[in-house]
Amino acid sequence: MTLLLLPLALVVDRPWTLAMPSLPTVGAILGIAALSTALAYVLYFRILATAGATNLLLVTFLIPVSAIILGSLVLGERLDPRHFLGMGLIGVGLAAIDGRLFRLRRSRSLLARRSGRKSQSPDTAIDQGRDI
Repeated sequence: MTLLLLPLALVVDRPWTLAMPSLPTVGAILGIAALSTALAYVLYFRILATAGATNLLLVTFLIPVSAIILGSLVLGERLDPRHFLGMGLIGVGLAAIDGRLFRLRRSRSLLARRSGRKSQSPDTAIDQGRDI
């Protein structure tokens, strides 16, 4: 898309008539490109390889939470109860999508059911045709 819009940008903006950017400006642009973008891609693909696509995409739900917190800390914005409610709902949604709480609850209920039975080795239960 950038290459398609380049002729239009050249006609409208005429960049050759503008002053050359200063060295700090060029350094800032290179710093943003190298540090922010490159580091983000490296982290993204490393997390993708270790955690998987589903867990990686769950992080995108945290963008509004981080924006609200940074707005409060950096810009001094006031947080209303609805902001905390929204952050809590995002947390509950993340927990539901991730499934860890469900698995934890399920494993606890299985442990509770098993503790009611006599202690039995897995081999004995299999020999008797029961699952543990």
